[in-house]
Amino acid sequence: MDPVITAGLDGSPESRSAALWAAGEAQLRGCTLRLLHAWVLLSPSKQQDTAGADQNYWARRIADDAQEEIRRHYPDLPVCEDLVAADPGPALLAAAAESDVLVLGSRGMAPVAAYFLGDTGLHVMAQAGSPVVVVRARDDAAEDTGRPWPPPSAQGDVVLALSLHGPCDPLFEFAFDAAARRGVSLRAVHGRSLPVQAYAPWGIDPDVGEELAADARKELHDALRPWRAKFPGVELTETVHLESPARVVLRAAGGAGLLVAGRRQKRPALAPPFGPVLQAALHHAPCPVAVVPHE
Repeated sequence: MDPVITAGLDGSPESRSAALWAAGEAQLRGCTLRLLHAWVLLSPSKQQDTAGADQNYWARRIADDAQEEIRRHYPDLPVCEDLVAADPGPALLAAAAESDVLVLGSRGMAPVAAYFLGDTGLHVMAQAGSPVVVVRARDDAAEDTGRPWPPPSAQGDVVLALSLHGPCDPLFEFAFDAAARRGVSLRAVHGRSLPVQAYAPWGIDPDVGEELAADARKELHDALRPWRAKFPGVELTETVHLESPARVVLRAAGGAGLLVAGRRQKRPALAPPFGPVLQAALHHAPCPVAVVPHE
């Protein structure tokens, strides 16, 4: 199958922003863009000309309007529409299995910049076997039309959030490849909360803190070494902070073009599908967030 990037559409400004972001990514990768809209009431009957006579009218209108907008910005990009008579969740999961990347829109929530995925988006992200990118509408977008994200190469650096808790090759591959394709720097960040023994009555013991920081820096450097060799053209910076990992990642995401975070596919039976860092990224990161599943 030819490489494809799928954007889920529901008619909202956020999903249109996601489709435009996906179009830029598809052009960057040389992929086909698939615009997917799923609705259980889609009819196989012959299409009519009016909304009153054709119950598929609005579904086709959602996809056609998105494609028309994409054509204005990416006239040479191959685009296909896919209207699926199914629940959105299973339809998106099936599409993810056939796609290099699945792109979903998310709503910002006042008073802080945030994401709201809803049950379907969260379910898809928790189950998808391929990377899922979450995109919200631009802050400066008009409420009803939205303004497209700039081309991926003009969005800023790629930030890679790392926990260093086991191997995660697909995460490294995605982040380094994204930075290489965009021609931007990759910033690998790691946050590590201080253990109890690092604290003294007067504050943090500097000797203990420095020892922990040195260990973390070595772990990060060693984990990145093979990927630095595989992608010699990517400018890489490595940063370690001894504080809340979620706070470290969100601070690094400011001004970034893409935040790349991992999701472990094998988690304890009663564990939530997303860890605290990914939860924070999905709800508060100001840039698109790529969630990459790995072992």
